[in-house]
Amino acid sequence: MPSARQVVALALPALGALAAEPLYVLGDTAIIGHLGTTSLAGLALAGLLLSELLGFCTFLEYGTTARAARLFGAGRRAEALDVGVQATWIALALGLVVLAAIELAAPAALTLMAGGETAARDEALAWMRIAALGSPFVLVTAASLGWLRAVQNTKATLMVLATANLGSIGLSVVLVYGAGMGIEGSAIANVVAQAASATWFVSLLVRERIDLRPHRGRMRVQLRAARDLTLRTAAFFAAFTVATAVAARMGESQVAAHQIGMQIWILLALVLDATAIAAQALVGGLLGAGAIAIARTLARRLVIAGAGLGVGFGGILALGHDAIPQLFTDDAAVLAACALLWPFLAGMMPLNGVLFALDGVLFGAGDLRFMRNVTVAAALFGFLPLTLYAAATGGGLAIIWAGLSAFIVVRLVGGLARWRGDAWAVGGAHLSDEA
Repeated sequence: MPSARQVVALALPALGALAAEPLYVLGDTAIIGHLGTTSLAGLALAGLLLSELLGFCTFLEYGTTARAARLFGAGRRAEALDVGVQATWIALALGLVVLAAIELAAPAALTLMAGGETAARDEALAWMRIAALGSPFVLVTAASLGWLRAVQNTKATLMVLATANLGSIGLSVVLVYGAGMGIEGSAIANVVAQAASATWFVSLLVRERIDLRPHRGRMRVQLRAARDLTLRTAAFFAAFTVATAVAARMGESQVAAHQIGMQIWILLALVLDATAIAAQALVGGLLGAGAIAIARTLARRLVIAGAGLGVGFGGILALGHDAIPQLFTDDAAVLAACALLWPFLAGMMPLNGVLFALDGVLFGAGDLRFMRNVTVAAALFGFLPLTLYAAATGGGLAIIWAGLSAFIVVRLVGGLARWRGDAWAVGGAHLSDEA
């Protein structure tokens, strides 16, 4: 059984690494927010669209961790690292395809999200044209996070991401205000950080002194996870993109408040995901070594830890319901809209703490088909009915955030039921789905 010290040694650097990107986004949101509500609304539209489109490639991260952690636990380190090599080649190729697709589709997609060729849409397009150039770097970073977590080297992920994103915040301030580049300066800083991170991660793989050549057959094996994880991501894409599109049609103040709420949600969700990162690496390794009983015990402890973290963050948000939004804007209409969504934002945190720990356990086991099914069900039967009702009736942000809360509740109920069963707890080097 991994000791509490081992769990913390993985979770704390993972927590810092997970927080680095959303902290950068929060800082960028604050920088752009002081340019005006139109610029903030543009960042909300473009930032969400870009992140969700790149999120369709999440298999590069989670699929890599699941497969490599099993091999690492079975004592096959070289094969685990080769999973990282093949994932990196896939990331480079896919990143170029994604870049071309985003540049072609961005004008129409942003017009649809904004409800027309509005001023916010124009700001969003200016940002997107530049920020999309970082797509290959983002995907290489995702693949790198996957193999580094699998071999339980979360310290490297923290060092790379924290350094790159802190530098990018400073560059963003210089370009946005010092050089007067506005929202485009933010996008340039974004790409610089992503390029630096990807280059650093690739150098870590090179230092392992393994065969770096692409292998078509081994890449095909890894792409098997793409179907399930891509469909799962599609459910998230539908939930978050539809929510932002509905908010945008309510007005600039509403979508700006939604951007603030979503970025805080993402930041805290990813911080809570530190327990999931530890679960992916440790549970996957234990199952790879055939230690099923120990994996189950560790999973229970991680779920309890996630619940405690979630309660703590929920309390902080509840206490800061007035002060926290003012860090991002002084617009009275935006602050009033934030007050509507805040109870849902704070109330979801304890649920998120348990849910993300469960996600980590099931990802570590390679129970990917179940993860796909429960997320799609949550989108169809939890989120979409309430959010489409808000769109049809002109309901406010509270209904949208009630839909997001329902999305979490459905996933949590399904995850708890799965965790109590035996289908995920399969030993050996193969994923649970394959076994």
